[in-house]
Amino acid sequence: MSTGAVSDPAAVGGLVRRYLELGLRLGRHVEGLVDAYYGPSELAERAARAAPVAPSALAAEARQLAADLAAGAPLDAEGHPGEETARRRRWLQAQVRGLHTTARRLAGDDVSYVDEVEACYGVRPRPVPEDDLAAAHRRLGEVLPGRGSVRERFVAWREAHAVPADRLEPALRSLLDDLRQRTAGLVGLPDGERVELQLVSGKPWSGFNTYLGGLRSQVAVNTDLPVLSTTLAHLVAHEAYPGHHTEHTRKEAGLVRRRHWWEETIFLVGTPQCLLAEGLADLGLEVVLGRRPEPLVAQHLRPLGIRYDAEVVAEAAEAAETLSAVRANAAWRLHVDGAAPDVVAAELARWGLLPRPRAEKAVEFLSHPTWRSYISCYVEGLPLCRRFVAGDPARFARLVTEQLTPADLAAG
Repeated sequence: MSTGAVSDPAAVGGLVRRYLELGLRLGRHVEGLVDAYYGPSELAERAARAAPVAPSALAAEARQLAADLAAGAPLDAEGHPGEETARRRRWLQAQVRGLHTTARRLAGDDVSYVDEVEACYGVRPRPVPEDDLAAAHRRLGEVLPGRGSVRERFVAWREAHAVPADRLEPALRSLLDDLRQRTAGLVGLPDGERVELQLVSGKPWSGFNTYLGGLRSQVAVNTDLPVLSTTLAHLVAHEAYPGHHTEHTRKEAGLVRRRHWWEETIFLVGTPQCLLAEGLADLGLEVVLGRRPEPLVAQHLRPLGIRYDAEVVAEAAEAAETLSAVRANAAWRLHVDGAAPDVVAAELARWGLLPRPRAEKAVEFLSHPTWRSYISCYVEGLPLCRRFVAGDPARFARLVTEQLTPADLAAG
């Protein structure tokens, strides 16, 4: 966590200061809720030193902050109401609604799963029909090589694309350099931005962006399981260019440094900010390389002796995207239908074409009281961002530059 963007906490005031303090205090109760923070160090240090505030008190703080936002109280210490746009205020209201919901749940309030997703992420979830999943299975069955069930063939084909350990870093760096250059030409990058690439182990995720502030990110790739060439370009695009790193740096440069919108110095799980971030990051490779990027990806991987069946990857991509919704269906089964975890794990293994241990691990994550609704950020975020961008790079540039909410995207 970096706190280098603002050294003087007095520069941050009004409702924005209260928003930062609320997020930092709530983060004392939920590890990982504060995904990034590079605002005044004094605010973070004060929140860390103080005794944790009771969730019920934080819920009351959030409720009052929402009321003051609606009443038109000044957003910041500069106090120039004429410069405060209605969109900025709406963005903060959506964020605070998510924080209020998290605080209520921590305080023991009964919030339904569907209401939680809508309040935190700005979309109302819906399960994907099993007929759609069955159609995806049939499409995979038509394009996958080998014999046996679709699951057996899919797992065998996927694992055959494991990247040899000694070629992983060169492949990542080749893709990173290319996607950085393309992103700079397409939407622009601030001077001085940089990504530090790390190979790590012992983590529950495949890739992760840690934004440090100062236009810097650490992008970590987990090597606990073999990294697959079929997902390598997407991983780089998602975490770095034009995904998370690009969004963070452009907003730090344009909103924080230039406009002094200090609310952007904190990134909070359980808010609509996450849904748009994951949606645009998932869309990123498509934006810079086109809907079928496989031939260009192959140009990076094949010279390194890395297997990459570009034609099959392209044919399987649409079906695999449909299957990404299986985890959202599993969350629905757990939290709306009340199905038993072992039943849901079996369904997830079947429809997601997963080995049973992976399915059980996914159910464990989806059962976590904090993270159970986050899957909607991926399942709902990508199609929402894709519809908004509609193939126009200028509209993608808006996603990585402006404060937007899911409602803004839905309105066009």
